[in-house]
Amino acid sequence: MSSLEFYRALLIWPAKLLMVFIFPIVKFSHMQTNLVRKFKTLTLICLGTSFAGVIYQLISEQHLDYNSVMVGCPLGLVFGLLELFVFPKAERRFRQWPFTRIFIFKTLLYTAIIYIVALSLAFLAGLFKGRDINELAGFLMSKEPWILVLYTLVVYSLLIFFLQIHYLLGEGILWKFIRGKYHKPREEERIFMFLDMKSSTTIAEHLGHVHFYRLLNELFHEISEPVLQTKAEIYQYVGDEVVLTWEVKDGLANSNCLKAFFMFQESLLRNRQNYQKDFGVKPEFKAGLHFGKVISAQIGDLKREIVYNGDVLNTAARIQDECNKYGRDCLVSGILMHRLKEMNGFQWEKVDTVTLRGKETEVELFSVMSTHPTSS
Repeated sequence: MSSLEFYRALLIWPAKLLMVFIFPIVKFSHMQTNLVRKFKTLTLICLGTSFAGVIYQLISEQHLDYNSVMVGCPLGLVFGLLELFVFPKAERRFRQWPFTRIFIFKTLLYTAIIYIVALSLAFLAGLFKGRDINELAGFLMSKEPWILVLYTLVVYSLLIFFLQIHYLLGEGILWKFIRGKYHKPREEERIFMFLDMKSSTTIAEHLGHVHFYRLLNELFHEISEPVLQTKAEIYQYVGDEVVLTWEVKDGLANSNCLKAFFMFQESLLRNRQNYQKDFGVKPEFKAGLHFGKVISAQIGDLKREIVYNGDVLNTAARIQDECNKYGRDCLVSGILMHRLKEMNGFQWEKVDTVTLRGKETEVELFSVMSTHPTSS
């Protein structure tokens, strides 16, 4: 085997190993989009830590073999499982912790995990090579495991940094910045949903500003799962309103742009007793959806973001305003309705043809209802 082939095998091996286990599971259980996304991220993390293992061995031992991947991949696997699958289960508790406490907790936890993994791998390698148990004690007393711990903590810190930037910007936005997709203004077609809380002013007056903020925070966390499963992007939070957007193919596929609203609505119904207990309210939302062309661009210097400009946003906001007038939860423009060719479990009803505030042309409005409502 040539050196080039050896290095390629060294980097490709962990990906192949993960795929052997991941794809049969995906096929067997028909995993949801969110779970598939997490496994893809886990694969990238393992590839990253395997590469970090290669760098570590080249620096510390001046040679390269499969041991670098045998150490790097398990460390990445443990990190990824914790960050992507375990910690999100305790998200409610972590949300109440200050940053310093989370930082100290994760540092101590990861230090222990790295040391245990390194010790276990050293023990297994020693048994495989026929070494004496006393040699393991010598390894424990040396500085080598602690150098590995510090090096891996630095790698973990970089991974956490990129994950946090990813969460801060929103799903898929970091990659768009890296690729420079919106470095120059471009015209594209997108679907937009304006999602607004009903009776928000009354609720805010009843709860007070601090408790109302806590309620909004809970609700905005509630919408995360529908967003991920329907391939939506959270464009903006505006007070108690959320603006979601889809690339056309993602929003139309399986009526994802509609499913996001009804998945969120069903989640609110399931948890309404918890909201009643914690806040004394049962929150409800209304939505307006429209489709059309926008100009997309990256703007700003000190703070950069991707913005969308176009009449489609104003129209979607006006459609959402009409929900109160017609007493409907979800209104969709006729233009978008005609692009959604399959019903996919939804019932349509034409409500009216109106001239929206600030507009000259008429817009058809359709009410959408799920054929599988969740019982309250």
